[in-house]
Amino acid sequence: MRREAARPARRRSSDRNTGEDGGRRLRGYSGPGPDPRDPQPLASVLGRLVKARGWQRPTAEAAVFGSWEKVVGADVASHCRPVKLENGELTVEAQSTAWATQLRLLAGKLLVRIAGEVGNGVVTKLHIHGPSAPSWSSGPRRVRGRGPRDTYG
Repeated sequence: MRREAARPARRRSSDRNTGEDGGRRLRGYSGPGPDPRDPQPLASVLGRLVKARGWQRPTAEAAVFGSWEKVVGADVASHCRPVKLENGELTVEAQSTAWATQLRLLAGKLLVRIAGEVGNGVVTKLHIHGPSAPSWSSGPRRVRGRGPRDTYG
């Protein structure tokens, strides 16, 4: 008789799934099926982190540079490259002046493709430049006031 008094009364299985108020209680983490503690795919975890930290805009801006070939196409990407993106204005450097002219004619279509790929408002304006000339403004044999004309002898 003493043993029965020390041992708590066993609950029926239907009682185990209900709380004291008679409502359904949440099931524990043991058992088959998905569990919040399971390993998560990196993409979903990274997506939640970017959203929680407010990094959507910098991520979209980085996507312009990271997926440039996908955004503008392989042919165009082989002749130009993005240089900088500030305040929604993307600077693109072309391989030649002819390609710079072609890109200026395609600027509207490029803006639409960029907006479709990385989101609206990320790039609002394109600045397209031809190839840059070499700079003679610094070096061991530089003379103030003299340009490249005396460099070649």
